[in-house]
Amino acid sequence: MDPGNVVPGGSRPIVVRVPVEPVEAVVEADAIDAVAGTGNPAVRGPLFGVAEQRAGDAPRWRVVIEVTSGCPQQARDGLNSWLWFRAKDHAQDRAERRELLAAVSRLETERVDDLSVAGTRYRIVRAEEYAGAGPGGIEQPRPTDPEPPVPDWDRTAKVPGIDEDLVVDPEAPVPPSQAVEQLALRGLCYTGARFPDDVRADARRALDTHPDVLLLPATFTVAERRGSGWRPVSGPHATAHEARKSLDFALTWMWPRMHGLISPVAGAHVDARTGTPDVERAARLATYARAADSLRVGRVNRLELEGSVYRIVRTRRLLRWGPDGPEGPRPSDVNSEEPMRIHVALDENGNVRPQG
Repeated sequence: MDPGNVVPGGSRPIVVRVPVEPVEAVVEADAIDAVAGTGNPAVRGPLFGVAEQRAGDAPRWRVVIEVTSGCPQQARDGLNSWLWFRAKDHAQDRAERRELLAAVSRLETERVDDLSVAGTRYRIVRAEEYAGAGPGGIEQPRPTDPEPPVPDWDRTAKVPGIDEDLVVDPEAPVPPSQAVEQLALRGLCYTGARFPDDVRADARRALDTHPDVLLLPATFTVAERRGSGWRPVSGPHATAHEARKSLDFALTWMWPRMHGLISPVAGAHVDARTGTPDVERAARLATYARAADSLRVGRVNRLELEGSVYRIVRTRRLLRWGPDGPEGPRPSDVNSEEPMRIHVALDENGNVRPQG
């Protein structure tokens, strides 16, 4: 395939494939309908994760730490742990372990966004999180978004990971609706006066250095509206059902403890459904329990409680792409913490080194 003018300011051609399988065609029709109702992107801000590229894989990258962290340093800390466990459990010999541990040492003291170690290149990647919005508000899950055939409300059940085994390939064919969305979002840039000058300058620069746009899988979160605005009240999830489960947990376990309805030292099994002998608190807990129970009646994506509206919303992430691959953190991106040691030190044999 001709990669096109993949130099700074140039773009790759988008390869479009027409859906032919019945299920794929329905998903495509669903996406087109969604654009008609929620075609305006509402940008929330950047998210960060880690991708790796092994020898011979170019131009593809594989996501190894999901792109969900709120600041670059959180992603660097994730890479720190990733390399430490690889050194501890998977190094083939002492030479490889020394190389991995040297990379860990750098990440403990430096803000490293791109490094090669043991034949693999790692990069902190930056994605822009946004959601479709329209007259009806923020987009909710689509009928064709993945849902379990039988909803499992067990909080200990294994759930699919966000970006699990995800390979990002700029040359992979995409359906027409995704191609149109990628083209429409190429020019997405911070322009409002509420953004600092350096943020806007970095955003304009990214249009030239990383002119292409790739879309990561959709995620789902719980948003609350109290008054006129929406705010997220949960992290992203791989499916709408997992977002509902997080709201169920908040209603029955977390919020009752935060609001003094259940003692913080109560056992893990105590929640809004088990109740309390205190009459006043029992009545309010029953309200929480009824709200949570309403989530289990079909695919419920909206509920009201105590003056707030909660909605399961469909969030999306775009990854800017340049000649050298996915975009990394920008100079204006804010780090909420400093690099630090996360794990105990290992020697070249994989043994824990004595402290001091």
